[in-house]
Amino acid sequence: MRLDQLDHDQLLAWERELDGTYRRFRDAGLTLDLTRGKPNPAQLALSDALDTIKGGLVTADGTDTRNYGGIDGLPAARALGAALLGVRAEEVIAGGNSSLTLMYLYLLNAWLYGPAGPGTAWRDTGPVRFLCPVPGYDRHFTILEDMGIEMISVPMNDDGPDMDHVETCVQDDPAVKGIWCVPKYSNPGGQVYSDTTVDRLGRLGTLASPHFRIMCDNAYAVHDFDDDPPQLSNIMDACRRHGAEDNLVLFGSTSKITRAGAGIAFIAGSDGNLGQFRKRMQVFTIGPDKVNQLRHVRFLRDMEGIRAHMRKHAAIVRPKFALVLQHLSGALGEAGMGSWTSPRGGYFLTFDALAGLATEIISLAGDAGVKLTPAGATFPYRLDPDDANIRLAPTFPERAELDQAMQIFVACVRLASVRRRLEQ
Repeated sequence: MRLDQLDHDQLLAWERELDGTYRRFRDAGLTLDLTRGKPNPAQLALSDALDTIKGGLVTADGTDTRNYGGIDGLPAARALGAALLGVRAEEVIAGGNSSLTLMYLYLLNAWLYGPAGPGTAWRDTGPVRFLCPVPGYDRHFTILEDMGIEMISVPMNDDGPDMDHVETCVQDDPAVKGIWCVPKYSNPGGQVYSDTTVDRLGRLGTLASPHFRIMCDNAYAVHDFDDDPPQLSNIMDACRRHGAEDNLVLFGSTSKITRAGAGIAFIAGSDGNLGQFRKRMQVFTIGPDKVNQLRHVRFLRDMEGIRAHMRKHAAIVRPKFALVLQHLSGALGEAGMGSWTSPRGGYFLTFDALAGLATEIISLAGDAGVKLTPAGATFPYRLDPDDANIRLAPTFPERAELDQAMQIFVACVRLASVRRRLEQ
């Protein structure tokens, strides 16, 4: 039944039916959580062999990984990061366990001291603004908000950010100093940037004000659901073609490859970028956890080893996304009550409800025992102008729990949508 094809009496009858269904769910006292993109314990168990890796703690070149030093990380770990991010090994620093920490520290250094050294500090240039494709990753927005950097929303299309909008912003406003990007399986929609989008990103540095930075969080570079995944063009190569390699900073980690919170984080960039950041690193660290880096290198080995490992993840995650899409399509596909993305990898998908209903749907779901990411979280300052976008994170629950959660979610969408139609 399409919502817009029902008369008032039909809507009332449907509302009573949906309300009864919802009350049964609410009275069941369930506690289910779809708020964050956490790996399931079965995914984490795929890396349990990390604890039994053998071979000693001294590398082939004689580095004792138990001791201080090596601020750039182990050469083999840097090479692993280079393969993940599509850059040269010398363009990578292998750090601790958190790429988010590296993002924060890089931006803090740019704000306080300048991305290109003395005389380039953003805080000395007047207002600083950042472009934020939306819906986007809430933690990226939180970093900017914490530093007092103004955020400008940019629409996200199926092939990446609206580049016409992006280019206009960077050309018209010298206060725009950067843009966030999650180029493959974007958080939360799951989009993969097209070749054209990547090329246009690559030339942004030639259009923007000095010391503009593309903050590229390639967190899901290898998180494919199948063996014929969409391919992402190399962003560093695109920047090089346009002579703008200094404008790109890449980040990634093994957090959703091996262990969340106990992997290796990477930052990559040109000599100029890394050189300035390294000076700051020498103040706040004496080196990363090289023991952890060594065991990861021995466990994952190379890109072939990573891809083989990620196929095991896909076998666990892919059916969960299929289950979510089955519920959305089956209950809402013909109802005209919203739209959603169908990613081919990553950790999230988004549902866009009818305008003005996201907060209501999330509240209904919460009262029925299903916790969802708060409304507005995927927008700067937590303000979704349409109050429509809802992020869904299917990975952590067991399939039976996810099935229950999605039954409740679609019931909430239908109930809120019918009630809104009755009010019109």
